[in-house]
Amino acid sequence: MKKIIQMIAGISRQLDILAGICLTGVMVLVVANILMRSLFNQPILGTYDVVGLLTALGIGFALANCAILNGHIAVDFVVDRLPIKLQVPVDILVDLIGFGFWGLAAWHVGAYAKVLATNGVVSATAQIPLYPIVYLIAFSLAGLSLVLLARLINSLAKAVAGVSMEKLAWSVELSDDSARKAVR
Repeated sequence: MKKIIQMIAGISRQLDILAGICLTGVMVLVVANILMRSLFNQPILGTYDVVGLLTALGIGFALANCAILNGHIAVDFVVDRLPIKLQVPVDILVDLIGFGFWGLAAWHVGAYAKVLATNGVVSATAQIPLYPIVYLIAFSLAGLSLVLLARLINSLAKAVAGVSMEKLAWSVELSDDSARKAVR
C-alpha cells in the first residue's frame, strides 16, 4: 500500500508541476499578446483559444495534488461536531461518492475526447484539435480519482481496524503539517 500511495503522490506532484507550467504559459502569452498589440499593432492570433485550453489543463492538472493537500473547500465544521463513531462512516460515504463521481467523470470525459477525435473538432480561431486536451483532462480526473480511492481505503481501515493509515499515506511523500501550512 505504501508504494501505491507513493506512486499516487508522485503522479499528483508531476501533474501539479504541469499545472504551474500551463498557468505560466497563460501569463506569458497574455503579456506577449498585450505587448504585441500595443507596440506593433499585431496581436498574437489564437490567443483566446490557447489561453482557454491552457487554463482548462492547468485546473485539471492541479486537482489531484490539491486533494492530497486538502486544499479543496470542505464542510468539516459539521462533521467535526459529530461523535467520532459517526465521523468515520461519514468520511467513508463522502470518499465513496467522490471516488465514484470523479471516476465516472474521468471515464465520460475520455469517451467525449474519443468523439472529438472521431469528428475532428478543433478550436474556433487557432484550429487546434481539442481531443488531446480533453484526454489530458480525463487523465487528470483519473489522478484525482486515485487520490480519493486512497482516502477511501484509509477511511475503511479506520472503520475496520480503528487504525488510520494516514501516517503511511500522504506523510510518506508529504508532511501533512508543512503541506497544510503551504496551502494557507
